[in-house]
Amino acid sequence: MPVVLASTSIARRALLQGAGIAFEIVAPGVDEDAVKRELAGADAASLATALADRKALAVSARRPGAVVIGGDSTLACDGRLFDKPADIDAACEQLRFLRGRVHELQSAVSVARDGEVVWRHIDTARLAMRPFSDDFLTRYVDASRDWLTSSVGAYRLEGTGAQLFERIDGDYFTILGLPLLPLLAWLRSAGVLRS
Repeated sequence: MPVVLASTSIARRALLQGAGIAFEIVAPGVDEDAVKRELAGADAASLATALADRKALAVSARRPGAVVIGGDSTLACDGRLFDKPADIDAACEQLRFLRGRVHELQSAVSVARDGEVVWRHIDTARLAMRPFSDDFLTRYVDASRDWLTSSVGAYRLEGTGAQLFERIDGDYFTILGLPLLPLLAWLRSAGVLRS
């Protein structure tokens, strides 16, 4: 049974590759901004789930019979939802807001087959960002410039972003953008992977 990742996320791709899953990548072509406008006022978990669903469904419509995996992550802190920063200045502003605070990262995964969502899961991680200095922020941004705007949190925990935190409560894979262990369990139960 073919497996398709409905995402262009480098982190999600790496997680599935690392788990030894054979899959192909198809960009979902979902207008995320339009979905966010449509769901204005939704909480972070509902928004992440809706986006994961729509990505999986969009690709499933083009790939009948395939198991299509969609994923999305949202970040919330003190009642405010964050998107991927639009540019380096927005990333700096976001990191200044998050420093010294605890934020929640919601990662959703949805699986669609033949135009129908057949399974979904959402997981939450709580991350306490340390109160780093402006000098540290400048050095961090300079070292991270190439990918800073590709993550909803403007960090990569698997890299130098780990230096931003003093405490993390939650699953590592969830923080990277895909609740991998529940997904693997579902793929085994559905006969996609051997158990």
